[in-house]
Amino acid sequence: MNKKQRYNTVISYFREAMPVAETELHYGSHFQLLVAVMLSAQCTDKRVNLVTPALFQAFPTPTAMAAATEEEVLAFVSSVSYPNSKARHLVQAARQLVERFDGRVPETLEELTSLPGVGRKTANVVMSVAFGQARMAVDTHVFRVSHRLGLVGDKATTPLAVEKELVKNIPEEDIPRAHHWLILHGRYVCTALKPHCLECGLQRACLFFNKKS
Repeated sequence: MNKKQRYNTVISYFREAMPVAETELHYGSHFQLLVAVMLSAQCTDKRVNLVTPALFQAFPTPTAMAAATEEEVLAFVSSVSYPNSKARHLVQAARQLVERFDGRVPETLEELTSLPGVGRKTANVVMSVAFGQARMAVDTHVFRVSHRLGLVGDKATTPLAVEKELVKNIPEEDIPRAHHWLILHGRYVCTALKPHCLECGLQRACLFFNKKS
């Protein structure tokens, strides 16, 4: 199976098996999505979803969070990874949203990554989920699954290299869903330590499985 055939097989499988694929983070606005994604860096969505209801009740908008102190925000996010830096970045980002963007979440990579604590991956998630743009955020799940399946080669050693390869080969209309396809597949099937290969519907296309067998 060549690379084009592998992509076609993988995409066809996910279109049928996972026609609706969405983020597992809970949010009620673009701002709340941005906050949740920032908190999810090196932290599970499950943990973030435990933290955000009270956080969003206290600070539902950029204006509300911009008026808070870092210590006030930290009290709500203390159980996530890197709480001190995340609390600082959340307050700083909220203030910049109010001062520079009239309280709205911007839609471009350049503007989003100009916010404190927002890197390319976070920006790509927001642009994809909030605005439906064809952006491919590469987290550890996407990185691992892409390599195991053989969607990217050994030379794709960075998240950016993986992102470019996936975007080049996945139809534009599928890219927002494909981000979640790969994340959810990595989270529940193609897990890091003990992948559930015998339960996977992609055995035929998977380089990792076929090298093992």
